[in-house]
Amino acid sequence: MVSAQYLQGIGGGDDVFSSGEVAVLTKVKENADPNRTLCVFDVGANKGQYLTLAYTNLHGREFTIHSFEPCQKTYEQLCVNARQYRNVTLNNYGLGRESGELELFYDVIGSGLASLTKRKLDHIGLYMELSEKVKITTIDDYCNTHQINRIDLLKIDAEGHELDVLHGAEDMFSKSAIDMVTFEFGGCNIDTRTYFQDFFYYFHNHKMTIARITPTGYLCELNSYKEIFEQFRTTNFICYRS
Repeated sequence: MVSAQYLQGIGGGDDVFSSGEVAVLTKVKENADPNRTLCVFDVGANKGQYLTLAYTNLHGREFTIHSFEPCQKTYEQLCVNARQYRNVTLNNYGLGRESGELELFYDVIGSGLASLTKRKLDHIGLYMELSEKVKITTIDDYCNTHQINRIDLLKIDAEGHELDVLHGAEDMFSKSAIDMVTFEFGGCNIDTRTYFQDFFYYFHNHKMTIARITPTGYLCELNSYKEIFEQFRTTNFICYRS
């Protein structure tokens, strides 16, 4: 039985192919200048699930996709899965608040739960006992290095460290050079002690509208913050300039 909350997108963000995120890619195509090559950032690419969705649904437009995956073994699988695609730049590092090296924790190789925080998941029988040192850079540094002056869509799935990625893009946000952002919010935010309120006011301060993505693709705008929005089940949100 499908719950009312699931239909609202709450807890419906686990599977990129059924989460409603395809509607975001349609929105990107409709809103962007048709004469300009679209630029998409896939932060937390894992094995290429979102890359496949984006590549398929941006068909008919010129676009480039920059994918970021810090875990070495997962990155190697990403490279295998992405070899059929053109105009894709694969990066074996993560994005964060500042450049450097950090420890990445995970339960199994290739895990979609890999996080820069050692999550406590004993209650579901998962243990983040594996780790490796990974490289981190910032969106601002990456854009400066690669001469990127606009991002049409910034997709972030950084397992609780989405705010760090955003804070590493202050220069791009200050220039209104990021048109649209999607991010995941859920149980990992318990471990990193970050709240939906943090995201709401971050985007409010940048004069961006925030909406919940529902499985049908309907975007439910959230015009004011409410404590009931603190739902720690995997949910996807979109932020855009009105």
